[in-house]
Amino acid sequence: MSILIDFGRDTEFSFERRLRGYVGAVARAVGVGLESCTLDAGTPAAAYIALDWRLSRFPGHDLALVWDEVHGWAAAIEDATGATVLSYLGGEACPEPRAVVRFLAAVRADDPDAGTPEPPVLREAGDHERLLAMVPEARPAGRG
Repeated sequence: MSILIDFGRDTEFSFERRLRGYVGAVARAVGVGLESCTLDAGTPAAAYIALDWRLSRFPGHDLALVWDEVHGWAAAIEDATGATVLSYLGGEACPEPRAVVRFLAAVRADDPDAGTPEPPVLREAGDHERLLAMVPEARPAGRG
């Protein structure tokens, strides 16, 4: 048996920790807590944030934010078969939480310019060392 000891940073541990902080910061920014979030730090990394809102054009469906490392953030509606994406934010794989808040506000306002219906390809899945550098560090609660 071979054991590799890495005295440097454990990339996957650091990535999962920073991603958890980032998703938590986005959740707080849109007004929900961590209990509304799920996270998968595998490949492709993905997250889900359940929201307490419904859109007037889909009154029987809950609204959610979904994220993956390839397509970035998207607004989706939930039904019995799962989530259906309505619009992708685009731009960056890991934008600042304020950008996600603005995107969600535009989706809720039925703004026709709120993102794009086509999934953008923002990066290839994997290489979490590189993605780690893209994930904004979460700020402590109460800071700007």
